[in-house]
Amino acid sequence: METYTAMRHFADSWGLVFMFVVFVGVVLFTLRPGAKQAAADAAQIPLKED
Repeated sequence: METYTAMRHFADSWGLVFMFVVFVGVVLFTLRPGAKQAAADAAQIPLKED
C-alpha cells in the first residue's frame, strides 16, 4: 500500500506541474508566428488535386 501512496503523491504534485508545462507549450506552439499560414496550408490538403 505504501507504493500506491507514493505514486499518488507524485502524480498529485509533479504530474500537475508536467501537465501545466505541456499545456503552456501547446498554447505557445499554436500562437507562434507563422502558425496561421501552416494551419491554412494543412486545411487545404484534402482539397488539393492529385
